[in-house]
Amino acid sequence: MTAQTPSTDGPLDRALGILNFIAEQKKAISAAEISAALELPLPTAHRLLGNLEARGLVQKALGTKRYMVGNKLVVLSSKVIGSAFRTSRRHAVLQAVAAEIGEQCEIGVVRDNSVVYVDSIRVQAQALQFDPGGVAPLHCTSTGKIYMSRLPVRTREKLVAALALTRHTENTITTTAKLLRVLEDTRKREWAKTNQEFVKGVVGCAVPILSPGGELIACLGVSVPVARITFEGLDRFIAPLQRAAARLSETILQE
Repeated sequence: MTAQTPSTDGPLDRALGILNFIAEQKKAISAAEISAALELPLPTAHRLLGNLEARGLVQKALGTKRYMVGNKLVVLSSKVIGSAFRTSRRHAVLQAVAAEIGEQCEIGVVRDNSVVYVDSIRVQAQALQFDPGGVAPLHCTSTGKIYMSRLPVRTREKLVAALALTRHTENTITTTAKLLRVLEDTRKREWAKTNQEFVKGVVGCAVPILSPGGELIACLGVSVPVARITFEGLDRFIAPLQRAAARLSETILQE
């Protein structure tokens, strides 16, 4: 008996196609545009979009009938990314860069406007512990700064205005104007630093981990007591972190 090739034109395939298409767009998109781009009958597109919206996987942009990715899809995607980075192969890359620089390294993603750490390696007894699942604010972490810096300018400004810029130390950035200046510098430099902004006595830096298409997937960072490394001294970690981030990105293609 010959095995049949699975169909790639079922309802699930079409729904996944819609999700993928919406996720690729830089702005909200109408059902008619989705229908035309994916060659779906408009009633079919409306029905599938209704099902996806009911499950929180897509949502309408505020005050419009145009669709964007939903909050539940964003949360799910960050969980999937976290799981992917906990494979033995990627964990080995994290171990190698932590051993190379001699300091704790961590991988963080953004979920619900917070940084969530999905993996970490601690190589010094005196270090800030980033256990998987640990959460930190966007505005005073290197990963959060990278994430915000890569947003379109208007989206970035709206997000910063909506954040509660809670003060955690005397160095925490608590004004929108200053944070936006730092984010613009971060965008140009393509990596970020923090100077005792979340935990007093701890400095850190991070670099982006990008998909083959150049989209931000996660960030690779280092955290270290200022008693060992000064804020200015963090710059020497950037090159090894960038090499490791490139290796992590390569594993996504290979797997």
